[in-house]
Amino acid sequence: MKQYLLSVIQPDGDPPPAEVLQAIVRDLDVLHQELRSAGAWVFAGGLHPPGTATVVRVSGDETLLTDGPFAEGKEHLGGLCIIKAADLDEALEWGRKASRATTLPIEVRPFQGELDQ
Repeated sequence: MKQYLLSVIQPDGDPPPAEVLQAIVRDLDVLHQELRSAGAWVFAGGLHPPGTATVVRVSGDETLLTDGPFAEGKEHLGGLCIIKAADLDEALEWGRKASRATTLPIEVRPFQGELDQ
């Protein structure tokens, strides 16, 4: 089984209203249980907004810490899920289910070294 990263691509701005968010959380719980039952679950988690980020850069012996996101954009990484799948087609099917649950785009990407196995 190969491992894939499912990245939740979230638009910047306010989160959805509470009633919409509750449905998304419920649908994600169902998806996560389905992943566990299928033996495909590795890890999943949501992230705080990009403004809470700290960028760490090392140059020689110096470490520079910068508040805020590394990249500015209209969307950001809102959460992630790491799954095990037999192949890309299976991973894309999990991505489809994740997109339906979150109502957001999902980027599906294999981990390095996973394509040749």
